[in-house]
Amino acid sequence: MTVDLVVKGGRVVTSKSTFKGAIAVDHGKIVGIMSNATAPSADRVIDAEGLFVLPGIVDAHVHFREPGFEYKEDFATGSAAAVFGGVTSVCDMPNVNPATQDAASFRLKLQRGLKKSLVDFGIFGVVLPSNLEKISELKQAGVVGYKIFMGETVGNLPSPDDWDLYVSFKEIAETGLRVGVHAENRSMTTHLASELKSKARNDPLALLEARPSISEAEAIQRAVLLASPFGTKLHIHHTSSKEGLEVIRRSRAMGASLTAETCPHYLLIDGVKYLKEKGSLVKMYPPVRGIEHSSALWRGLREGLIDMIASDHSPHSLEEKSGDNVWEVIAGWPGVETSLPLMLNEANNRRLTLNEIVLYMSEGPARVWGFYPKKGALNLKSDGDLTIVDMKKEHTIESEGLHSKNRFTPFEGWKIKGMPVYTIVRGNVLLERGEFCSGTHEAQLIVPGRSVCS
Repeated sequence: MTVDLVVKGGRVVTSKSTFKGAIAVDHGKIVGIMSNATAPSADRVIDAEGLFVLPGIVDAHVHFREPGFEYKEDFATGSAAAVFGGVTSVCDMPNVNPATQDAASFRLKLQRGLKKSLVDFGIFGVVLPSNLEKISELKQAGVVGYKIFMGETVGNLPSPDDWDLYVSFKEIAETGLRVGVHAENRSMTTHLASELKSKARNDPLALLEARPSISEAEAIQRAVLLASPFGTKLHIHHTSSKEGLEVIRRSRAMGASLTAETCPHYLLIDGVKYLKEKGSLVKMYPPVRGIEHSSALWRGLREGLIDMIASDHSPHSLEEKSGDNVWEVIAGWPGVETSLPLMLNEANNRRLTLNEIVLYMSEGPARVWGFYPKKGALNLKSDGDLTIVDMKKEHTIESEGLHSKNRFTPFEGWKIKGMPVYTIVRGNVLLERGEFCSGTHEAQLIVPGRSVCS
């Protein structure tokens, strides 16, 4: 038998083991995991000697900004950045224009993604006070899950009140899908920001005072409580604080169906220091906090309280990120390209293992959003998504070297060790030895429930 692709000579990494071996991919699926000596002949063979072969990285929290905000990013540029970052699948957020709030807006985004994206993608549907009756319709359209913005965020979509949350959690439970929440108490943060503005506090550190960790913890607690009568599958996006993590701990101990994510910036950046040094460039919602919070989040990973690491890739124009008044600068920055390299560097620093990177950045997101083992696994009949990394390759993160439409990063100048060198989506090699490969690859929509490999 001759297959489309064989990757041999490298060390294969799963969440539980690492071993020398070969992987065969044919017609987009993994058809063999074997010793190098027994690998079949192939139309293309990749020699991965000295490299590590991971299941394709899944970034389950990106904002590719299309439709409506293509001046910030679009599916073409966002997915190109993903490819260079070793990411083979993404889940895209719904705060676009029009917001992804019904079947028509879902189809509009889907058409753009299928036309432009290089990587496979899922699409979140937003839950607003005005579209509660569209929850089932979004499920039928093919959303990967739902997103609720409990706090003020980019796009300024209205937050559901407590009754709307209660009703929406009931409706979502009936779909069987999971809902993720941006957990901040909007009333609290709005009041605190107004108070700080009245005192002419426009400095970057005012952001931390306007969005305290208690705001996140309260919102998580409220979401858990309102979802509990229905057993709604609940996810906490971009967990940022030790207090929020403690609520997650208690809620899980009480049996809540609850998953959580965090992001590299919450793990790696001292928000107090960086806001002082870099100013509003480091503005993010929720804010990046002090090192006591990052230390707690690392413990949360080790204890299994956090299920995934995602980028919250949220690009804007440089003009939107510039200025001395923190309230006038927009929140967010590109991250899909730097996420994996940053965590590979931490693996080299022995803060986590490659097996844990697979758990948090491949398997975890695929399990949470319902498309494991089609994605996030190196199993027979899983999609042939592979991320091959060179743990000895050194690199300096530079804004101008990124591939997003708008290029800036708070990690500017960071020297790291460990880089993705091959990105393979369903057997299609999109990145080879760190260089982009053009071809005829077409992206596919990821739909939960189609997790049984076929």
